[in-house]
Amino acid sequence: MNPRIQTVVPDDDYRLKLVFTNGEIGHFGCKSLLTFGVFRELADINYFKRAVVKHGTVAWPHEQDICPDTLYEKSTKIAPANELPIHEVDLSVDPTSIRDRLLTAR
Repeated sequence: MNPRIQTVVPDDDYRLKLVFTNGEIGHFGCKSLLTFGVFRELADINYFKRAVVKHGTVAWPHEQDICPDTLYEKSTKIAPANELPIHEVDLSVDPTSIRDRLLTAR
C-alpha cells in the first residue's frame, strides 16, 4: 500500500502540495481534471482551495476526491523521505507547521 496524505495545500495554479505519511513531499497537478465530470466544480479556484485531507486522501466539500494511490504515484516529488531532514519525516510534527512550510515551498 502506498503512503496516504497527511497534509494538503492547494495553490493558485490548480496544484496540490502534498505531504505523505512517509514524509515525502510532492506536487499533484489537477488542471487535467477540471473538464471531467464531477471534477468540473474544481474549476472554481475558490472551491478548489477548499481541499482537505479526509480518510488519507484529498477531498472537497461536495465529496469529490482523488484516489490516494493516484496522488502518490502521479505526484512530482519535491523531496523523497530519505533526503529530508529528520524533523520533516517525524509524523508527530504539528500538521499546521508542515502546512506553513508547504505554503512557502516553491
